[in-house]
Amino acid sequence: DVTQLLHLVDKVPRIKGIRGRARQRPDRIYADRGYDFDKYRRELPTRGITPVIARRGVPHGSGLGTRRWVVEQTIALPYWFRRLRTRWEIRDDIHEAFLTLACVLICWRRLQRSKS
Repeated sequence: DVTQLLHLVDKVPRIKGIRGRARQRPDRIYADRGYDFDKYRRELPTRGITPVIARRGVPHGSGLGTRRWVVEQTIALPYWFRRLRTRWEIRDDIHEAFLTLACVLICWRRLQRSKS
């Protein structure tokens, strides 16, 4: 992961909004201690991105946990479905179909909860 951060940032697709020009990159990147390298702290601002990276050797309490929880919870949601926990399908298209179906069900359940 760590070695691919800058490549990943460079490959971020255009973000289309309702108004204004399309943005190329996010304003900030939130990262944990694994990304605490001076190289990234120097390179990200040259790309117009503010790095918010937890420091090594500092006790917890950086405040990144509240934002990281959202990302980690989103990644964990599809694993509620037993079929996706262990990949049984050999074909990629079938696995992607089950993943899409799981995402639809997750969104539908969240919308049902927010209505009531």
